[in-house]
Amino acid sequence: MPARRRARRPHVPSPRTDVLASGLMASGTASRSEDEESLAGQKRSSSQVSGAIPKRRSSSRFIKRKKFDDELVESSLAKSSSRAKGASGVEPGRCSGSEPSSSEKKKVSKSVSTPVAPSPVPTPGLAKRMKKSKQPLQVTKDLGRWKPADDLLLINAVLQTNDLTSVHLGVKFSCRFNLREIQERWYALLYDPIISKLACQAMRQLHPEAIAAIQSKVLFSKAEEQLLNKVGSTSQPTLDTFQDLLHKHPDVFYPSRTAKALQLHWQLMKQYYLLDDQTVQPLPKGDQVLNFSDAEDMLDDSKLKDVRDEVLEHELTVADRRQKREIRQLEQELHKWQVLVDSITGMSSPDFDSQTLAVLRGRMVRYLMRSREITLGRATKDNQIDVDLALEGPAWKISRKQGVIKLKNNGDFFIANEGRRPIYIDGRPVLGGNKWKLNNNSVVEIASLRFVFLINQDLIALIKAEAAKMAQQ
Repeated sequence: MPARRRARRPHVPSPRTDVLASGLMASGTASRSEDEESLAGQKRSSSQVSGAIPKRRSSSRFIKRKKFDDELVESSLAKSSSRAKGASGVEPGRCSGSEPSSSEKKKVSKSVSTPVAPSPVPTPGLAKRMKKSKQPLQVTKDLGRWKPADDLLLINAVLQTNDLTSVHLGVKFSCRFNLREIQERWYALLYDPIISKLACQAMRQLHPEAIAAIQSKVLFSKAEEQLLNKVGSTSQPTLDTFQDLLHKHPDVFYPSRTAKALQLHWQLMKQYYLLDDQTVQPLPKGDQVLNFSDAEDMLDDSKLKDVRDEVLEHELTVADRRQKREIRQLEQELHKWQVLVDSITGMSSPDFDSQTLAVLRGRMVRYLMRSREITLGRATKDNQIDVDLALEGPAWKISRKQGVIKLKNNGDFFIANEGRRPIYIDGRPVLGGNKWKLNNNSVVEIASLRFVFLINQDLIALIKAEAAKMAQQ
């Protein structure tokens, strides 16, 4: 038999079960919302208590650079304003829909009981005014111009003389201060605590040698000069005299005074006629004023002593002897100067005269041959020759004694090569140790220097005639 199927009846919830389910759901949602609110409240209260803005995440690879002055001021202002806002603006950020829990109330009460005092926020105008205050700038300016050595010198000089005018006239500072600046500096050292403190600190840092040098420049007081006046101007005091003064009056003289310093100051006083036993001659009265010529006429020449300087006289005699020796040497060597060198110009003088046998004419100079034998080459300190070819051009390839030109008795000129390089006569090479005859208008080439050899035909004809007469006799 087929089994009977039981029809399922739909489940109908009873009103009691619906009430229980709705109650459970409401309680669950209510407890969940309370937990969420308590967690959010704890987070908010912790952030409120700390009073800080949550940190912004940044990369660790950020390259920090130095901030400028204006950026430092802006960042400090921004930080102080953010702190003030974090301390005062907590309550407006809360949600206004749910009441705080008991834990929240305790934390909030603790945070309220210890309020954070807002830091004062300086305005930009006030910061600029503080930055541009004149007093510290004036102090640094004064300290920059007035050196510690100047301050110490000023203090010592005023203590010695008690007169700022004398200090201004007698003391040499590092700068040229006028009287008003010296007065202002002295009053500042006396009455301005900041300047006096800084100046004292700077003076304490001076080196002992610098302090000793400054103390040696201190002016002399009137009491010191009165004691120095007792030393007569006619006497010749020594260092022992001034040393005795120092020992007898240690309370009058400045502690750093030495006998040498006293002697130098006494000599200055004597020079300017400031000693007691010195008198200054009065100026002549009347219309007639003594001039230089009248004073010169009043001098007696017999009373003037002629002081002879033996050293100067010896030097003058030695110099006179040396000059005479040089003149005598030049007179002895005059006959050796047989070749005259003249510069060639557009309007040159005639090549020949009554004493010139031949001329070796170049592009720059001409050499006059006035003896029967002359030497050619390059002149040096150790080697003096008749014709220096270096005057014509570069002669570094020419030997010191390149050749010799001779005049024979028959009137013929020959050139002998005594150097390493060949000499070209009209394009023909003459090697070392060989000779060649020179004709009129022959071209002589020595190391790329070219010359024209010109012969004085009239003088050579006279020489030939005289030679013939001598041969006949």
